[in-house]
Amino acid sequence: MYAILDIETTGGKYNEEGITEIAIHKFDGEDVVDRFISLVNPEKDIQPFVVNLTGINNKMLRTAPKFHEVAKRIVEITENCVLVAHNAQFDYRILRTEFRRLGYDFERKSLCTVDLSKQLLPDAPSYSLGKLVRSLGIPVSDRHRANGDALATLKLFKLLLNKDSKKEIIQQVIRKENQGELSERQLDIVNRLPHETGVFYLHNKDGDIIYLSKTRDIKKRVNQFFTKNGDSARKMVKETKKVTFERTGSEMMGALKELEELQKIRPKYNHVPRKKMFTHTLASTTTAQGYLSLGVVPYQGQKGTYGRFKGEISAKNHLYEITQTFQLCDKLNGFSEARKNCAKYTEGACKGACLAKESTATYNERAAEALLNQCLGQKNVLLLDKGRSIGERGVILVRNGALVGTGYVDLNHQLNNSAILENLITPMHPTENANYIIESFIRKHKFIKQIPFSG
Repeated sequence: MYAILDIETTGGKYNEEGITEIAIHKFDGEDVVDRFISLVNPEKDIQPFVVNLTGINNKMLRTAPKFHEVAKRIVEITENCVLVAHNAQFDYRILRTEFRRLGYDFERKSLCTVDLSKQLLPDAPSYSLGKLVRSLGIPVSDRHRANGDALATLKLFKLLLNKDSKKEIIQQVIRKENQGELSERQLDIVNRLPHETGVFYLHNKDGDIIYLSKTRDIKKRVNQFFTKNGDSARKMVKETKKVTFERTGSEMMGALKELEELQKIRPKYNHVPRKKMFTHTLASTTTAQGYLSLGVVPYQGQKGTYGRFKGEISAKNHLYEITQTFQLCDKLNGFSEARKNCAKYTEGACKGACLAKESTATYNERAAEALLNQCLGQKNVLLLDKGRSIGERGVILVRNGALVGTGYVDLNHQLNNSAILENLITPMHPTENANYIIESFIRKHKFIKQIPFSG
């Protein structure tokens, strides 16, 4: 017996969502023998993007039953059933969380139609519910409403049952009752963690760090680790007896801290970054007419290069961006194979270097500025980023194009006094990988401000 399930929620922080609508169709393999469909008052506001997606708003739920009023019906209709849902781990987690708030341990076997579809429909263009059922010609209405999505999942499940004639895959895909859920010890660990950016550390029984990682959401990421599948993941989770963390405020600060500590600690389950995290860079040559021509080359430690990029495509995308931003010539930079002038000259976006109509000095000054714009080069700069609390700023100090270290400041005079600032900085190794991380965030504009530093 199966219970085909779909839940709509308020959205919001992980494990803090509330149920707004639930639909359950009890299915015996041939027919639906019972059903339960209801709006639910979550006793909290719905996120605006969820209102736009589902059409369910706070006013609609004011008179709806609260979860504790429908809990008994949910227990009864799902008893001795396998829960079936599209992305079942989400729906099952939400249900277990709601029941846990009532002091009840809700346990059912579950089956995910995403997992099942990937095995039985390996050539599907997408495994999102809407796109998948459309590709199969399954009619669907009321998308993003619990009953509409539950009915679509039911029709999909019937098709998958027919395809799995020996029922071998379904037996493999059905999860144990508590798979993907946290033990009481793990739940206690996760509940103590914040929804903040930083680095977390998994410790074994001796206190040794066996894994560390940066993340934008410490609580969510650790929870994901505890519910991971795979032999290595299960072994790591089994060894984990304690989780500690450090807030960093910003992703860039977290990435630099992760890199530094991986090199120092070398935890058992981490992959320490290879010697170079990047492969390509930008370089310039001079044409016969004296113009700088910019291009992408493999990075081999050579001098006269600008920036570090994870791959050739990333480097070419950046070159194209600065070519447009600084009104450089598409032909000189390899984006046009025109015999005479590039198309941008006709449009007025190129100033005529392809026809030798712009002075080489003016053009080359602009090209040099473009190369250095988002590259550390030999700069002495302070990068200001988010801090760990209101009013605080994270600081990354770069001297002569190399990382000196990171720290945090609360007051402007701490930035303006080089002696004080140096005391607040925690030294870091000035590696090329560190420069690659910094330049990557600069290119993505994921920091607050860059200011010259003369100390």
